[in-house]
Amino acid sequence: MNTRPTDSSNIPLARARRPGDPATLAFAGVIDQSLRASRQPLIRGLSERCFQKLLDEFFCGLSFANGERCAAPAEFDEFDEIVELLLEHRASNAEQQTWLAYAIASASLGENHLWQDLGLPNRAVLSSLMQTHFPSLAAKNVGDMKWKKFFYRQLCQRAGVPICKSPHCADCCDYRVCFGPETA
Repeated sequence: MNTRPTDSSNIPLARARRPGDPATLAFAGVIDQSLRASRQPLIRGLSERCFQKLLDEFFCGLSFANGERCAAPAEFDEFDEIVELLLEHRASNAEQQTWLAYAIASASLGENHLWQDLGLPNRAVLSSLMQTHFPSLAAKNVGDMKWKKFFYRQLCQRAGVPICKSPHCADCCDYRVCFGPETA
């Protein structure tokens, strides 16, 4: 099975069964970015069996191994907590939504805006994806906070850790960091 991209195109997306579908775009983006970074597993947390089912369902003839974890995760890595948060808010127990939770959590550990780390064309596609597949969580993001910040805010609230420097976000000196525009 291939483990590296052979050119600069998004290999998974080129083989997509539904190339315009936001979930397909997210899976292709996470896989592609992992391949480019030589990072394994390609989608963290998915068994090889689940990963192969994902490939069969979303991509025609794509043959990659998800792979084993190369290095131990960071000591304070929130991956499992983000997966748990997403799973609690998925629209159904469909296996595809479980895979999507793992893909989103994998991308959440990236360095860019979440929509970029998912390989999506813009933030609006990510918001639509969240509303479709994780509607009760999306409904909590009433202020349209940036998604990674929103996830971490939800985790902090669960843990009882205050994160705002003021009683209300609108009064906080970091308001633009959390709610400002996301450009490429």
